[in-house]
Amino acid sequence: MARDPRYDILFEPIQIGPVTAPNRFYQVPHCTGMGHRNPQTLAAMREVKAEGGWGVVCTEYCSIHPSSDDDPYPAATLWDEEDVRAQALMVDKVHRHGALAGAELWYSGAFSSNFYSREEPLGPWSRPTYLNNPVQCRVMDKRDIRDLRRWHAAAAKRAQRAGFDIVYVYATHGYLLSQFMSPANQRSDEYGGSLENRLRLCVELIEETKEAVGDTCAVAVRCSAAGGTLDGTPVIEEHRALFEAAADLPDLWDLVVDDYSYEMGTSRFVKEAALENYISWVKQVTSKPVVTIGRFTSPDTMLRQLRDGIVDLVGAARPSIADPFLPKKIAEGRLEDIRECIGCNICYAHNSRGVPIRCTQNPSMGEEWRRGWHPERIPARQSEKRVLVVGGGPAGLEAATALGQRGYEVTLAEAGKALGGRVALESALPGLAEWARVRDWRIAQLNKLPNVEIFLDSPLDAGQILEFGADCVALATGARWRADGLGRWFESAIETSDRARVLTPDDIMAGVQPDGPVVIFDDDHYYMGGVIAEQLRGSGLDVTLVTPDGIVSSWTSVTEEQHRIQTRLLQLGVRIETSTVLEAVRDDSAVLACAYTGKQREVAAGCVVMVTSRVPSDALYHALSEQIAIARVGDCSAPGTIAAAVFAGHRFARDLDREPADVPFLREGSMR
Repeated sequence: MARDPRYDILFEPIQIGPVTAPNRFYQVPHCTGMGHRNPQTLAAMREVKAEGGWGVVCTEYCSIHPSSDDDPYPAATLWDEEDVRAQALMVDKVHRHGALAGAELWYSGAFSSNFYSREEPLGPWSRPTYLNNPVQCRVMDKRDIRDLRRWHAAAAKRAQRAGFDIVYVYATHGYLLSQFMSPANQRSDEYGGSLENRLRLCVELIEETKEAVGDTCAVAVRCSAAGGTLDGTPVIEEHRALFEAAADLPDLWDLVVDDYSYEMGTSRFVKEAALENYISWVKQVTSKPVVTIGRFTSPDTMLRQLRDGIVDLVGAARPSIADPFLPKKIAEGRLEDIRECIGCNICYAHNSRGVPIRCTQNPSMGEEWRRGWHPERIPARQSEKRVLVVGGGPAGLEAATALGQRGYEVTLAEAGKALGGRVALESALPGLAEWARVRDWRIAQLNKLPNVEIFLDSPLDAGQILEFGADCVALATGARWRADGLGRWFESAIETSDRARVLTPDDIMAGVQPDGPVVIFDDDHYYMGGVIAEQLRGSGLDVTLVTPDGIVSSWTSVTEEQHRIQTRLLQLGVRIETSTVLEAVRDDSAVLACAYTGKQREVAAGCVVMVTSRVPSDALYHALSEQIAIARVGDCSAPGTIAAAVFAGHRFARDLDREPADVPFLREGSMR
């Protein structure tokens, strides 16, 4: 299918200093959870993006010296020649597809604790490091600053030797240059106090990086274009000073904002192109190309950003993870095939846990090298097996899609009147509408597969499955939320009166309206407790959210939305009881207890909603596992995230007719 000529501008080359990007699609630096310990994994992942049409593909943050060490968060490194060889793996693979490769040089300053290197952190003044670690940095003296400048120039030259086309000066996200530029930097020398002095080190590094790489590499600066409070009026005065001081010094400006929870916001709180009002002024003060992010998934939004002169290149991190082939699909006129990012931040969450990123929409993300998975190619079937997939939720939809793409004859039976399972239900909750893309993309793909039959309103029992006579059955029947309170805190049922009204998220999503006041017991700690509280409070009910943790929805700290969730609940008038457990449910009250002292108190409760754990709907598996080839897939096997369910469905499809292996993936650095 031919490309719509409206999008031609997206495919025009653009000069970035001494190099030329083949189009306007720019994968900005983003974390991967792979870092210096997984160079093959990293190189293969970046290659797929270049193959998919991204004109520029950048590294994650890349440490220039051992005194900038972020372990256990896996950063890339450019410390020595071994790192040059490791980085060259990625560069060569990116160049193979005609894309440019960019290296984001990084120095943490007082941000990181250097637990791996055990070097003292360095900063503009003595301050504690991030994450409440019992570490403070050393104040940089003139010798330290000279060392830093030398380390940065040396790392730039190493990046050049590795073959990179673009080398970054990283001046945002709270790292060293941000610290120097901060108004809190009141050093008494020429690197602190006045705005001119606070900008000095950044300007010096830009100049020295350009000198180090000469006319072979472009120099980009990643910096914040605006500050201000959460989603408030942009504050640009201090930020504007940097651009005026160095407007045309770098070859490219890569723009973000101070508020990382806005820049990286989940779709629950931040929509596409959200940075536009914060960065649109920059093109007025520089003649150099500008790139920014905005979780761009709509080609029309990308087009408008370019035509309106807001940016020169369309930056992306998460959209390039969800669909590495997004540019190629636009080029080929296949817009309906784009896997749009849903903004759940499950990618970022796993980097924050120190492991390779993954994606709800793209189950191959992070598996390109170690499992050999490709987002657009899948091996053809190896037999004539007929496969029955029972359940049309995220796992079943992905299994049926991937099996159909392999060429198997597939029947998908869904008990309900519509496909989607938990995705259909959860995407109707406040702020989660974009999660429906998980369902919608797979339905669109299934509609193209004549070898897949779909039957709705078709609940199956064991006898019917046997009668169907499939060669293989994938049971993807999901899980149900428990009503008895079992979870992390309680290993036995919470004492509950026979006349008490106890509901679960399944009930709320099915439209059951509780009586107020409502007590929600959240021992799940992800998004569900908070979003149920928001929905019930929005319907006018008096709501109290109880959690054993010290904060609401604590796991969402790694999806960069916890502060926003707790803020919203407080603004809505939800009462929050942290470090508190639900001890018992009476007829019209709930007994709460301090998680530390055990001291109890009773509160009114017309209804209690349990958000603790789920029970796999696996009865059919146990009835049939000794009679036919049947496998549990997704929540039916091990309840988890939607991303885990999609991955399980995809893995089932990939593994069908393959010989099982005890270690089903490659490992880096293996002594073999």
